[in-house]
Amino acid sequence: MTQDEMKKAAGWAALNYVKPDTIVGVGTGSTVNHFIDALATMKGQIQGAVSSSVASTEKLKQLGIEVFDSNEVDGLDVYVDGADEINAQRDMIKGGGAALTREKIVAAMSKTFVCIVDGTKAVDVLGKFPLPVEVIPMARSYVARELVKLGGTPEYRQGVVTDNGNIILDVHNLSIINPKELEDKINALAGVVTVGLFAHRGADVVITGTPEGAKIEE
Repeated sequence: MTQDEMKKAAGWAALNYVKPDTIVGVGTGSTVNHFIDALATMKGQIQGAVSSSVASTEKLKQLGIEVFDSNEVDGLDVYVDGADEINAQRDMIKGGGAALTREKIVAAMSKTFVCIVDGTKAVDVLGKFPLPVEVIPMARSYVARELVKLGGTPEYRQGVVTDNGNIILDVHNLSIINPKELEDKINALAGVVTVGLFAHRGADVVITGTPEGAKIEE
């Protein structure tokens, strides 16, 4: 089974967590694209979706799924999204696709966070994947200096502007032993919109695509 086939197995398995007549939180990325394809098979049974990125919104609309603004809903029953890394405690690094802020907002609105990944995303310690930080442009140099003090090596993601009009710093060379503490420290820096650490709001359910199919941990 190829990596994409494992992603597909995880994406389709997440359909089991979608309840009829609800609005579904939908994340971003290649694994989520498989989930969106799956969601389209039951579009007549759901009210619609709240999306965490422009790219996902466009795909949902193309498949005939209504997309709601997050301000139009009181909350979401479930949010389905991927991760760039996830540990055994279900803390995650997200933001490889630069949608981390909107992803964090939709995750916060949701009762249940279902994380869909292939097996390559599971790690013992977060940090091998560069940690994305969304930053207001005028704070780029200041925040980068502060990230160095925290032990990281920040790199400006050239040519990338987030859906919110900001920039991304990718922080290399971190070994994240205490994700919640680091999440708090980086979020406290002036000019940081948010950091791609999902530790205070980790995953409730993890669906991993494996060569044998989808493995579900609740």
